[in-house]
Amino acid sequence: MTMSKGKVICAGLGPGDPDLMSVRSHRMISGARHIAYFRKAGRKGQARAIVEGMLAEGVTEHAMEYPVTTEIHFSDPEYNRVLAAFYDQWADTLAEIAQTEDVVVLCEGDPFLYGSYMHLYTRLQGRAEQEIIPGITGMSGCWTASGQPITWGDDVLTVAMATLSEDELAKRAAETDALVVMKIGRNLPKLRRALERAGRADDAWLVERGTMPGQTVQKLSEIEGEVPYFSIVLVHGQGRRP
Repeated sequence: MTMSKGKVICAGLGPGDPDLMSVRSHRMISGARHIAYFRKAGRKGQARAIVEGMLAEGVTEHAMEYPVTTEIHFSDPEYNRVLAAFYDQWADTLAEIAQTEDVVVLCEGDPFLYGSYMHLYTRLQGRAEQEIIPGITGMSGCWTASGQPITWGDDVLTVAMATLSEDELAKRAAETDALVVMKIGRNLPKLRRALERAGRADDAWLVERGTMPGQTVQKLSEIEGEVPYFSIVLVHGQGRRP
C-alpha cells in the first residue's frame, strides 16, 4: 500500500479560551494549509470562533456541517443513518487530502472525551495516519470557573448526559460523590426533578460558556427559563481532606 504523504491531525482546542489551548495545537493550527471543523448549518461554529485570527493566509477551510442536530431524536434509526453517512463522507474527504498533505481538524475540549472527531477516527483507521493532540476538557474549565474543587480525597466523580432518562439521572446523582452533567438545554426540567429526587438539587451549580466571554456561574436553584444545550451542571464532592 502506498503511504500517504500527509496525515490527519485532530487538535484539541481546550474549553474555549484560546489562551488555554496547548502550544502544540496552536503551532499546528497556525501553520496548517487545510483546516476542518464541525458546525451547525448556518453558524460560524464554536471551534472556528476559537481560532479566529490564528490561521495562516491562504488556508483552505473545510466546514463540516452536521446534517441534523436536535431535529431528530437520537433514538430514531434515521438519526444514526444520516449521521453515519455524514461521517463516512468526511472520512473520505479527509483521507483524500491526507494522501498529499496534512489537514488539521479542530475539536473543542479534548478529542477523546465525547468529541465528534472520534467518529472520524474510527473510520480513518488504516486509511490515513492520524495524530491526536489532547486538550483541557470543557468540564475542567467549568469546574475551575466555579471556584471550587470538583473532587476531594476519595470522591468518585460521575459524568452523565442530561439526555439520559430521569430515573437514570436520579440514580447516578444519588450514588456518586461529585457529578458533572452535560448537554442540558431543554433537558433542564428533567434534570432538576432527578436532582431533587436524589437530594442533590440544592448543591448544584450551572456554568454557561465556561472560560469564554459571557461566562456565568450560578446556583441551579436560582436559574429560571431556558439554558443553552452546552451548559454544564456541577455537584461538587465534599470528600476526605486533611
